Amino acid sequence: MKLHLLAQNLEKQLLEIEENSKTIMQRSKHSIIVCTKLLGQFKKEIVNKGFDSISDEIYFFKHTKQIPLRHLIYFSEIRSFEIQFPKADKDCQRKFIRKKIQKVNRFFIYNLDFTQYTDSEETHFDKEYYTRDYMDSYHITTSKFYFQDPDFFTPRDMLLGKFRAYNRLVAYLDNRLHNLESSLKPTKTALKNTEKLIWPFTNTDWVELVYALSSAGVSKQNNLSISKVSKIMQEIFDFTPKDIYKTYQDIKNRKNSRTVFLDDLTTSLLSEMNKSEE
Repeated sequence: MKLHLLAQNLEKQLLEIEENSKTIMQRSKHSIIVCTKLLGQFKKEIVNKGFDSISDEIYFFKHTKQIPLRHLIYFSEIRSFEIQFPKADKDCQRKFIRKKIQKVNRFFIYNLDFTQYTDSEETHFDKEYYTRDYMDSYHITTSKFYFQDPDFFTPRDMLLGKFRAYNRLVAYLDNRLHNLESSLKPTKTALKNTEKLIWPFTNTDWVELVYALSSAGVSKQNNLSISKVSKIMQEIFDFTPKDIYKTYQDIKNRKNSRTVFLDDLTTSLLSEMNKSEE
């Protein structure tokens, strides 16, 4: 059977849908359609031809079928979430997202044993979980799915699909909440409309100055890391530094003066002072 190739081709279709969709609702709608269609193809193939071995059956329900199944569950959850999402009142929107996150967390807690089994990549229950001979022994634990076709489902393949889809859903919800809360924070006006200064020196000079300011007390006084000091400086200077930590090691390994840039600054300042006194 070439079912796994069909599943891999689905991943390409979903990428194309993502690229051509203007909204998450459009993307969800079209993704649900192609996933449902492929699962239908899978079912016909399985019912008509079956499997050559138990290991083939386990592989199909644990891996191959999971590709369209997890996407179907994920995009169905996204579509349902977005349809119900409050259209106004940021406070209500935030509560709505948090409530959904709590619901997802309860799912993982309720299925803790299965979560641990999946995360640890155990296989000793795979025969019972991912073959159809044990439907009477292992009852369905996921709500929403009270009936599952015994020819096309196993005791835990739907639960596995939901587990993988919900892992992805958590990231979506966290990002949604982060973007919402960011929009509620007061915006900083300082420096945003200020024209940045050109940095006329080298990347190494930048790193030397950042470390000099940090060691002089800037980072300790403001509880800032080296990278944070550098990012704050980027709000002033139109420059993007590279390999800060590696460059610092190169500076430390200099054979002569290890503060070339700072020495040049001192020399330039003293020269300017001398000129003003002539």
